[in-house]
Amino acid sequence: MEAVQVSRFGDPNVLALADVPDPAPGPDQVAIDVTHAAVGLVDVHIRQGLYKDREGLPTPPYVPGLEVAGTVRTVGARVTGLTVGERVVALPSMGSGGYAPIWVGRESQVVSMEGFDIDPALAVAIVPKAIMAHIGLTRAIRMTAGQSILVHGALGAFAAAFPGIARQLGASRVVGTVRAEKLSTAAGTRLPYDAIVDSAQLPEALGDEKFDVIIDPVGGAVRTNSLALLAPLGRLLLVGNASGDWNHGVDGNQVWYGNHTVTGFNAGEYIPAHPDAVKPAAEAALKAAVDGLLDTAIELLPLAQAAAAHRRLEDRAANGRIILVLPER
Repeated sequence: MEAVQVSRFGDPNVLALADVPDPAPGPDQVAIDVTHAAVGLVDVHIRQGLYKDREGLPTPPYVPGLEVAGTVRTVGARVTGLTVGERVVALPSMGSGGYAPIWVGRESQVVSMEGFDIDPALAVAIVPKAIMAHIGLTRAIRMTAGQSILVHGALGAFAAAFPGIARQLGASRVVGTVRAEKLSTAAGTRLPYDAIVDSAQLPEALGDEKFDVIIDPVGGAVRTNSLALLAPLGRLLLVGNASGDWNHGVDGNQVWYGNHTVTGFNAGEYIPAHPDAVKPAAEAALKAAVDGLLDTAIELLPLAQAAAAHRRLEDRAANGRIILVLPER
């Protein structure tokens, strides 16, 4: 099959089409005929070599891509919950293989979309992220109805899943933050935010408002300044570091004085260790998508333009999720 392959760690030019063997599923695995593959910031970071020493992540040559949608092609001997031809979307894992016509992964990573009228491009763009957001909100910090939520990097791939799931869980108010250059895009979003403000103008942009829960996929100064925006007994959920700034932190004395909780949620590690969390989260995510709570912006590019997609993410030029469309087989 013809897939996009990373030949070595480096800039986007290391992404190129190549002939690679068709993968076959093992006993507990599922093979998917891929129609759409999401391009994520983690794909960029792995390709750049930022995680080259982390155990379990791919090294060149490899096919990147962690989230796909399509139909079940074949199943392994011990797979019982999925059938050939079923419409599915796959959760990300520590593996790879998404920028290809055939993807293989564990049955526990694959979610059926049968019975839900969801476009596959939207499904791969947001349903896996919404599943992770549901698990983060219900398990990592145990959000309850009536609480207020602040989401940093409000339009980002992962962040965009949180307002809809928070609404579904009964949030009283959901506010987002973005960089100043994203404010015009934010004004047209269909995601269920009450307001979106300039992150550089915090805390002044929010007056005296405090939040029960803050979601931070950004890191850096945004993370450092978040404690001042937490209500007493508030919780800060760390879900990423898109800023790439590893030198900022949080003040332990502020955490102590405000009775705050700071929790890390690494879905790639959490979900394999808690597979029982996936089914209820998937049901919630699929319903949220059907109900229009996850209506994020999507840009479609052909598979052959994977390098261009990576450049757009590196240049912070993407407005919403970039999805690669696979040629019909």
